[in-house]
Amino acid sequence: MASSIIAYDLGTGGIKASLYEADGQRLTSVFVGYETFYPQASWHEQRPGDWWSVLVAATRQLLDRPCADAAAIRCLAISGHSLGCVPLDRDGRLLCEATPIWSDRRATEQTVPFFQQIDPAQWYRTTGNGFPAAHYTVFKTLWYRDHRPGLFRQIDKIVGTKDYLNFRLTGKIRTDFSYASGCGVYDLLAWDYAPGLVAASGLAREIWPDLAPSASILGGLSAAAATELGLPRSVMVACGGVDNSCMALGARNLAEGRSYASLGSSAWIAVTSAQPLLDERVKPYVFTHVMPGLFNSAVAIFSSGSSFQWVSQQLCQDLIAQADRDQLDVYDLMSALAASSPAGARGVLFNPSLAGGSSLDSSPLIRGAFLGLDLGHTRADLIRAAMEGIALNLRLALDELRKLCPVPGPMVVVGGSSKSALWRQIFADAFDLTLHQTQIGQDAGSLGAAAIAAVAAGMWSDFSPIDALHQLQAATVPEPASRTLYQEMLPAFRRASQMLAEAAQTGACSASRHAAATSTRPSGKRPPPAIFPAAGSTTSAPPSASKHSASPTSPPPT
Repeated sequence: MASSIIAYDLGTGGIKASLYEADGQRLTSVFVGYETFYPQASWHEQRPGDWWSVLVAATRQLLDRPCADAAAIRCLAISGHSLGCVPLDRDGRLLCEATPIWSDRRATEQTVPFFQQIDPAQWYRTTGNGFPAAHYTVFKTLWYRDHRPGLFRQIDKIVGTKDYLNFRLTGKIRTDFSYASGCGVYDLLAWDYAPGLVAASGLAREIWPDLAPSASILGGLSAAAATELGLPRSVMVACGGVDNSCMALGARNLAEGRSYASLGSSAWIAVTSAQPLLDERVKPYVFTHVMPGLFNSAVAIFSSGSSFQWVSQQLCQDLIAQADRDQLDVYDLMSALAASSPAGARGVLFNPSLAGGSSLDSSPLIRGAFLGLDLGHTRADLIRAAMEGIALNLRLALDELRKLCPVPGPMVVVGGSSKSALWRQIFADAFDLTLHQTQIGQDAGSLGAAAIAAVAAGMWSDFSPIDALHQLQAATVPEPASRTLYQEMLPAFRRASQMLAEAAQTGACSASRHAAATSTRPSGKRPPPAIFPAAGSTTSAPPSASKHSASPTSPPPT
């Protein structure tokens, strides 16, 4: 009986469970979605319980497929979205129903005292954490300390997204180097937590999970997990990796100098190298690779596919209904409509920063916009402008990476947006690069997780079989006229982005001044609790007695 693998891709929108043969060929896959909640500005939450219930549902559906044999499954691994902050107590109980995900920025105030002790440039050079600091797990944990003191005092471990699911699968709490590199207190070159940064945070080292290689085995399935999933307990669970690095692995970034573009809910261009690519102005964000000795450095835009989804929800309800009725993809319908608008969308520009700014922007408060509208513009123009704006924004990321290292073509593109021939052409023209689409497509993260499981279980000796699994399906070459047009549009796009960032920053400062002048809240009182109050939290007193607060005699940061 041939062995097989289950790979889970835990993304922002849901879980994809995929069944792979031992040679890396995908047999079938199932996607089940879950919700993201936005209870307040800058709060982006998901329910870890949803991740587990959806993983169970997706596994059961996968095993119902004719090609699936539960008894043949030898190993599984998870690729998980980054910067998760899931609090567990000493008994492994989840301490709150919903937790902040990677795009959550509520912890801005918690960064201030930290950077009074640690130079921000030193922090970036050590960690490679190039997103605005509030996104990183350490500051979200400090937010729990400041706003959920009752919850904070019960925390034994803070785990990430895939590590929570691994705990549910095995009862073991570990993380791998790639996921840990997004926690905010990790030293890239040491491949370990940084004692000075941990000390500056005021958190105890023990709150962070112990580290293990991505392709190491945590253990077999627990009895409870095996029963829920319908799998034998003999199935081994690999440690897995962060989505950025799993996707890099699945996109053939196996060696120094390889690059790829990921076109999903967020979008980024990443380069794999033996040393992290660091620049204190642009701040490429860096994750340790799931392959020992390598790093993945990237520049991203936070809202690409998610901004296009917003356009579909606000402007294309009729197309959504048509897609549901006729069993079509709404994005295919939108692409067909956009194709009726010429390159340049008849003068409409779109900035896709609907979830805030990345390191490319002068302010994290920037928000998106349609610019240049007049009464003659059509819905087709707006849809095309959205596609072009996302491509132009990612072109800015490409230009910054090119200042740090060569980024030669052709470039492999993966993710949902790479399915659209029109959008691939727009990206090729905007990037001025030939793009390669392979049959891996949206499965790069899943393939990366499957490869981790294969190596962990001893089915592969290394990751080299991935290269042969990619077969070219389409090569998209820049069209000279559109390439020239997008090159001419870039300066206007840059100016518009700067204007939007300045407007957002000015508006935020004005709103803060107005709030300070009109507030009637007593001095020192904390803001009202969030939508999910902490268990046992009855006071807002500072958690000075917490077991995770550093001792007053802790050594100074180094």
